[in-house]
Amino acid sequence: MSIINREQAEALIREQIVETIFQEAPKQSIVMQLGRRLPNMTSKQTKVPVLDMLPIAYWVNGDTGYKQTSHQAWDNVYLTAAELAVIVPIPEAVLSDASFDILGEVTPRVNEYMGRRVDSAVIFGVERPVEWQNDLITLARQAGNNVSGGITYDTLMGEDGLLGKVEQAGYTVTGAIAAMRARGAMRGLKDDAGRPIFVSDMQGPTRYGLDGAPLFFPENGSFDTSAAQMVAGNWSQLVWAMRQDVTVKILDQGVVQNPVTKEIVYNLAQQDMIALRVVMRMGWALPNPATQLNADRTNVPFAYIEADTPVTDYAATFTVQDNASAAVKGARVNVNGAIKKTDASGKAVFNLRSGTYPYTVKAEGYHPMSGEIVVNDAAANATVKFPAKEA
Repeated sequence: MSIINREQAEALIREQIVETIFQEAPKQSIVMQLGRRLPNMTSKQTKVPVLDMLPIAYWVNGDTGYKQTSHQAWDNVYLTAAELAVIVPIPEAVLSDASFDILGEVTPRVNEYMGRRVDSAVIFGVERPVEWQNDLITLARQAGNNVSGGITYDTLMGEDGLLGKVEQAGYTVTGAIAAMRARGAMRGLKDDAGRPIFVSDMQGPTRYGLDGAPLFFPENGSFDTSAAQMVAGNWSQLVWAMRQDVTVKILDQGVVQNPVTKEIVYNLAQQDMIALRVVMRMGWALPNPATQLNADRTNVPFAYIEADTPVTDYAATFTVQDNASAAVKGARVNVNGAIKKTDASGKAVFNLRSGTYPYTVKAEGYHPMSGEIVVNDAAANATVKFPAKEA
């Protein structure tokens, strides 16, 4: 009588899980649901050219007036694939129960955790891979798209409210996300006469949305209430892609450690367990191309309502100078995806959480300069000095 050996079983499980990850994992992530998916990546890094400078049209005075020249430019934004791994320990006693649908129980958990990790990293920067650009909260913070005051009618719908911030960047809001507890705050909104705004009655279902855009409440545990109460934006501007390779392996030897404390959580051999290890890679980016309402790309199509206690960040000041130590006005400082222009004193100030951030500084007529700035629970400063200007 032929039996299915371990190698055959592992191959079968691998095939089923790989298929479900490509189909079901995106459904567990709000970022992957709302963002725009690009074709699968065939290498670690994918280049996305974006418009960096707009052409300008001019009126011509008189029949013999001169037509002025203009130009446009492109910049490259990169999607870099980062590795995401999930290990699911399974007691062998469970395996012995032939009526137990192991894959039916395991794969939803795998997909859920992958979706949770993607959302946490992309939106809030929680355990963000070093290869990835800044998270949405950090990008919106640099653009001044943070709204204080909690969830009220004005902070949601006002001119400088959540939606208004996105509209000032030249985009309409296509969706918003909030913590589950924000449902109660929405239901409690009342007009000046004390009438509920979102609730028509206490028995019928409440429709959650903002100015026609759907409002989502992620259930995968990814929403970080210490960073924001609500995030809104034009999600079609966010792009993501998966690498084509997904690896699945069944382990029956070794230990599983807590990644933070390094404490051994499971000893597979000693505890008669196996572990299913799934590894996938994906990348994302917010290209943020130049538009007529955001020509210098310093704004972004996302905004957020701050947490009750705003996240602590620190001033990171860049001073840009030429080779004679004179201030360079209008230089563009790009700190891992967040862009600001220097003022008349050659300074650009970012508000960053503790961490290490790569930066690039560009100014017309100069070679770009790159480096890193480290923010360590205190204000940080970086002086960027261009060499002699190009002839």
